[in-house]
Amino acid sequence: MSESIRFHLTEEWKRTHLCGEVAINDLGSEVVLAGWVKKVRELGYLTFLDLWDRKGIVQLVVEQEQQELHDLFRSLRSEDVIACRGTVRKRPGDMVNPAMKTGEIEIVADRAIVLNRSAVPPFTVTADVQANEDLRLRYRYLDLRRDPLQENIELRHRIALLVREYLASEGFLEIETPMLVRRTPEGARDYLVPSRTQPGKFYALPQSPQLYKQILMIAGFDRYFQLARCLRDEDLRADRQPEHTQIDIEMSFISEKEIFAVTEGLMSFLFDAILGIRLQTPFAVLDYEEAIGVYGTDKPDRRFGLEIRDCSAVFGSSEFKVFRSIVQRGGVVRGISFEQGEAFSRSRIKELEELARSLGAGGLVAAKVSRDEASATVSKHLDGKGLALLREIFRVEAPTLLLLVGGEKSLVSRVLGELRLHLGRANLLDSDTKLYDFLWINRFPLFTEVEGGGWEPSHHIFSMPLEEDLSCIDTDPGKVHGHLYDLVCNGTELGSGSIRVHHRELQEKLFGVIGIDCDSARRKFGFLLEAFGYGAPPHGGVALGLDRLAMIVGGGTSIRDYIAFPKTQSGTSLMEGAPSEVEEEVLRELHIEVRKRKNGE
Repeated sequence: MSESIRFHLTEEWKRTHLCGEVAINDLGSEVVLAGWVKKVRELGYLTFLDLWDRKGIVQLVVEQEQQELHDLFRSLRSEDVIACRGTVRKRPGDMVNPAMKTGEIEIVADRAIVLNRSAVPPFTVTADVQANEDLRLRYRYLDLRRDPLQENIELRHRIALLVREYLASEGFLEIETPMLVRRTPEGARDYLVPSRTQPGKFYALPQSPQLYKQILMIAGFDRYFQLARCLRDEDLRADRQPEHTQIDIEMSFISEKEIFAVTEGLMSFLFDAILGIRLQTPFAVLDYEEAIGVYGTDKPDRRFGLEIRDCSAVFGSSEFKVFRSIVQRGGVVRGISFEQGEAFSRSRIKELEELARSLGAGGLVAAKVSRDEASATVSKHLDGKGLALLREIFRVEAPTLLLLVGGEKSLVSRVLGELRLHLGRANLLDSDTKLYDFLWINRFPLFTEVEGGGWEPSHHIFSMPLEEDLSCIDTDPGKVHGHLYDLVCNGTELGSGSIRVHHRELQEKLFGVIGIDCDSARRKFGFLLEAFGYGAPPHGGVALGLDRLAMIVGGGTSIRDYIAFPKTQSGTSLMEGAPSEVEEEVLRELHIEVRKRKNGE
């Protein structure tokens, strides 16, 4: 045994077991373990050391006669790396730890070597770490040693394996598509890669494999999938990253219903294999317009009620002047009924009013209503008939709190959608309840009107319009809905897809709506349009976010906890300092000149 650092492991120090895998069946066996020191403690003439690797922790013990080994163990500190040889024995009855996977046994150490020493960590590497996220991202290699992140990364690995297993069993082929592609605008900004050998030309990093998977369908690979890396230069949110992985699926000669069935089968397979949960299939399907009207969002969390109801008819001819004028100007009055809110204090209601205003509402009307009574907030403005209709609309059986918002339709939906989430998740969901509510949202508008005039695709421009809306493409694009669909679980969008356009003439017509003329279309998408002329089959698919799926299955709240090396919300990687400046000679080689911004630019 030596305290000097070992730079090479000889055969005698080859691991026989991982720390968390030593078990009661190994009693009496000599084992060699290697890992990171978590804790050293002394108890009388014994020295104990907790040794960790990705499979768990095991307790090592040094007995009285091993003075040199005692000294070595006492010199170790958290995160030092060692290897140890010893014999497995059963722990004394009063030292058994049922909370540990290896809690029945310990290793009586007889030799150990130091493989590396650790500096004092900037935070304590424990499951309930107290450090802020920026510090943990700066030292991500330490953060990743924590059990929760180890479990998250392993869960993500299991999901990826199960996805491959299921889709292969369904006849899909895994095919890789390029990472250096032609820039073909899909909505977000591209990351560009300059070509050294072709000055002035650039590759783009793919926002998705959209066009390539369509080309694969034309090539006859009628069932394709890929765990695809996608990169988008867009403003980030808690559930967004500049690079992410999606389970990308495409099929030929299929309908929307068949895509739903394959996706539901995959979800059922995953949830059964990982959580032992049998999902109810088929999933519910909700029209986009209905989702917005009832839940105020196209990704509703339906684990609680609080459905939005329209009461414009009640107030359109009432004495409530504010609401009446809103309805007469073409606006709406809508609200939610929240029974638990009947006991809310004035201060709690004021908090809701402030939330509504922060979301853009002119105000929030809160009224307590029962079958027989109503607070003066509404009773002084409504006659008996009006109050009866209000109770009927909101199905008032028990005393309840009505929260009413008036204004332009989309604003009212958005405000009430956020209010119902705020109330439902805070008051109506038991955090211990593992409930997974899946549903499809379909029939999205194909186009969104751009401020100042013009149109842009709501999802992407390669989606097939509904047959009954084809005549509106030229006359009123805002009325065109598409074979577009999102998969939603517990208020999180897990994926999107569509039936694709497979006719050149229709694709060119859709390009025209968003301002891409024939020449521009040929220049940007010529290879796809040309391919359509060689027997393109009807096809469609779906792309599911692997990061979000892992978060849902793991019960997390941020996808960053399920990605080994995530970026911050500003798109920065704090660990290695990316993005970074590049040396002048490298830029010259790439034919790039960086211009410094002047004041005011």
